[in-house]
Amino acid sequence: MTTTIPENFRDLLSTDCATLATIGPDGRPQLTEVWFFSDDDGVAISLNTSRQKTKNLMSRPKCTLFILDPAGPYRYLELRGDAEITPDDDYEFADKMGAKYKADFRVMDQPGQKRVVVRIKLARVNAVNMRG
Repeated sequence: MTTTIPENFRDLLSTDCATLATIGPDGRPQLTEVWFFSDDDGVAISLNTSRQKTKNLMSRPKCTLFILDPAGPYRYLELRGDAEITPDDDYEFADKMGAKYKADFRVMDQPGQKRVVVRIKLARVNAVNMRG
């Protein structure tokens, strides 16, 4: 079991979207397509606290970020871990994400809503290429 992303899969960290899997209140998986950010500290996501996926992570931090190679669906990264959630009251991280995706998260959020940074503390990395 490894927690290191292999060099020959690191290109997937620059893709636009990934699928975030959380555990819902009924114990069933909930999957959501999300924007994400990768840096030396790993992968992180900016989430609005009013969303179900955020509530799921606050209750049950176990999660998976699934990144499919857009050039070929036989290659993917599965990043399993635990969500570490910190407030982003000043939108510092949201602005960083916004720069990557050319979006303003302040406009997306309703008055009174808040943002958090979700960093995934990796417990297991599965790098798969079914083509060999």
